[in-house]
Amino acid sequence: MANKGPAYGMSRDVQSKIEKKYDDELEDRLVEWIVAQCGAAVGRPERGRLGFQVWLKNGIVLSRLVNSLYPDGSKPVKIPDTPPTMVFKQMEQIAQFLKAAEDYGVVKTDVFQTVDLFE
Repeated sequence: MANKGPAYGMSRDVQSKIEKKYDDELEDRLVEWIVAQCGAAVGRPERGRLGFQVWLKNGIVLSRLVNSLYPDGSKPVKIPDTPPTMVFKQMEQIAQFLKAAEDYGVVKTDVFQTVDLFE
């Protein structure tokens, strides 16, 4: 994430609208579903938008999620032994998830872009 100062004017209004749209109840439901689908090994995020974003940001949880939809031996996303720490590797992992989601049948217009987790 880029270092940004406080928002003013229209930027502040836009940021405020985005924050008001965030649904904590939906976050809880999604976390429960992901943990039920992938197993407790994926852990749990800190509560709140930022914690949820950080949990998904390196792409490992997303990769485990899409892999859980396939039988053993045909997992579409390779998961590294250690979570990637470099941003371009994290973005590469997310891109693999997005490609696998499309291949699974998710419409391209319904998926987020990789940079959405970084901004």
